[in-house]
Order: sequence, then C-alpha cells, then structure tokens
Amino acid sequence: MPRSLESLSPADGDQVATKNLVAALTAGRFVYDDGSEQVFDHSGATTYVERGHPTKGEWYVDTDGHFASFWPPSYRASYDLHWMVENGSIVGLRFTHCGDGSQFTGRYA
Repeated sequence: MPRSLESLSPADGDQVATKNLVAALTAGRFVYDDGSEQVFDHSGATTYVERGHPTKGEWYVDTDGHFASFWPPSYRASYDLHWMVENGSIVGLRFTHCGDGSQFTGRYA
C-alpha cells in the first residue's frame, strides 16, 4: 500500500470519496492490465506510457466530484473510482467511465 494512503481503510470496491481523489491518484505509478503505465502529478499533469510511447494529458476533479481527464486536442472523460483492496491493503483503483460504464483497473507499482 502506498504510504500516503495508510490512514485510509476502505473495503474492496468502496467508491473513492471526492476528498480522497487527489491522494488516490497521486499515491504512485499505476500499471494497467495491458502493461501500460500512468503517473498523475499534483499539478494536474499526467503521463500515460504505452509500449514505451509517452502521451501527456491533464487530470482534474470535475464539478460533479468525479475524476476527469483531458487528452489534447479534444478528448475528455470522467470516471468513478473504486478502491482495490487485497488482504486489508490498498493495491490499486478500478476506473468506471461515467458515460458508457466501461471499466479498467490500475495497480500501484
């Protein structure tokens, strides 16, 4: 579990509260099921790396309290985040697209 999340004790599948979105996203590097990786910076910048190719974007908490991302020139998406907890330890996040309900998971590296 990332050290910055040690004070939290969610159950697996609990929704990440709006007040904890920044901490959840910036706690460490994420590795996704397909092997791609992503880092979220406190500044709102994000870097997604797929097959060694980095893409720069932006992230923020939207007016509805969801995690949102922007990828230039025009792609925007909002997600609900849920904790992934194994043996009492936070190991990652489940991302659910607010529009179509598609999901993916990211584990803290």
